[in-house]
Amino acid sequence: MTDKVRIAIAGLGFGAEFIPIYQAHPNAELVAVCQRSEDSLNQIADQFGIEGRYTDYDAMLEDPNIDAVHINTPIGAHAGQSVAALNAGKHVACTVPMAVSLEDCARVVAAQEASGKTYMMMETAVYTREFLYAKELLDSGELGRIQFLRGAHMQEMAGWPDYWQSMAPMHYATHAVAPLLALAGAQAASVRCVGSGLVGGRDPESGLHFAVESAVFSLRDSDLAMEVTRSLYDVAREYVESFDVYGSLKSYEWQQLEREHPVVFTGEDGERSEVPDFARLLPEEIRHFTTKGVYDAGDNQHLSFTQGGGHGGSHPHLAHEFLMAVIENRRPFPDVYASANWTSAGIRAHQSALEGVELDIPVYGNDN
Repeated sequence: MTDKVRIAIAGLGFGAEFIPIYQAHPNAELVAVCQRSEDSLNQIADQFGIEGRYTDYDAMLEDPNIDAVHINTPIGAHAGQSVAALNAGKHVACTVPMAVSLEDCARVVAAQEASGKTYMMMETAVYTREFLYAKELLDSGELGRIQFLRGAHMQEMAGWPDYWQSMAPMHYATHAVAPLLALAGAQAASVRCVGSGLVGGRDPESGLHFAVESAVFSLRDSDLAMEVTRSLYDVAREYVESFDVYGSLKSYEWQQLEREHPVVFTGEDGERSEVPDFARLLPEEIRHFTTKGVYDAGDNQHLSFTQGGGHGGSHPHLAHEFLMAVIENRRPFPDVYASANWTSAGIRAHQSALEGVELDIPVYGNDN
């Protein structure tokens, strides 16, 4: 058991948000950063006083002073870079999604099992203050028995990097899928998805066959079902990553507007509820990062902040969970199997929408 995990961050767009968190965490040492653009790399590394600098990801993996890699690169690189890091004997934290194909999900799972190293998909939606509040209601018994769950992620991707132009909505569905499955304590078993509407001016062969994809999932070893809706373009709606959970005693519904509060129903009586912050769950040194980060002000704002409110204070919770899983030699939440299931749920949903049939979601590796 080690007291410090030596971290390298790959990808310094959104990834820069985690630099001060790791630098402040009592159990982390940020030893290197990696980005293809040398000028940008040096600018960021100089700003934060980071000595280790790489423009080549594979070269970084050869550094024996690095224990773990936090991947924040474009989505198409996630699976390959995760496998490479695991094969190099590094622990891996990877931003969502794990991959964009079932085959690549299987590759990541196999690499984790073979290496024995930690893999954690850094899913913000299961560490937001809203999720932690709903989980508290569930764990205390206030919700009663969960009867149904619903999630949505609606976002206008204009202005984001070009690779989003070919992204099927459900291929980036983990923000809506994950909190539902986490609250249910189950994995997605099968899916029936439908596509709706058109995305103007884009070739359907690019992957954007539908403006909206909406799916109903059955859950493994559970009597629950859940509904998920996802859009990327040409839908008039304020940005939202939402979940609703309906219990026998109480229910939690996401607000319609970001500036409002969610509604908690007791029986048929609803009341807006102010969601508390959960910084108290973190080491004191990083608690302030639930409300403050790199991209809080002026021209430095990343689109995840201008369109997402900073992911509900989740970033320090994610970093802390990953570090503690490595130090304590335990499975993180989510582990590689949950990460693969949450990712595959969206991949199979898009396939279901194209084929017009219900599809099973695979079980990976030794997760039986």
